[in-house]
Amino acid sequence: MKESGKINYIEIPVRDMKASKRFFSAVFGWTFSDYGEDYSAIDNGGLDGGFYTSAMAANADNGSPLVVLYADNLDKVMQEVEQHGGNIKKPVFAFPGGKRFHFTDPSGNEYAVWSES
Repeated sequence: MKESGKINYIEIPVRDMKASKRFFSAVFGWTFSDYGEDYSAIDNGGLDGGFYTSAMAANADNGSPLVVLYADNLDKVMQEVEQHGGNIKKPVFAFPGGKRFHFTDPSGNEYAVWSES
């Protein structure tokens, strides 16, 4: 159900569509629906959204949002991120409510992954 004022969809700029899809499929099990060469919807990421090809991906001047993902096992996900071409930007640290780490994907976009324990 759609609610006014709630996040309904997020679009993420990527430099390399194929690399981004391979990465998120391998690490998080996401699947995609392609709409041409420059847009791919995320089918099962927990929040509706998609990737779009953009030379502006990972440009700090864009003010891109930080997408935060949840995982039961931070260590396992961190290993998979590195194994599939991501880079850890901030190792696991505690914050009110749990622990998290930050990484960049193959396009250089920053994400966080958190867990309650």
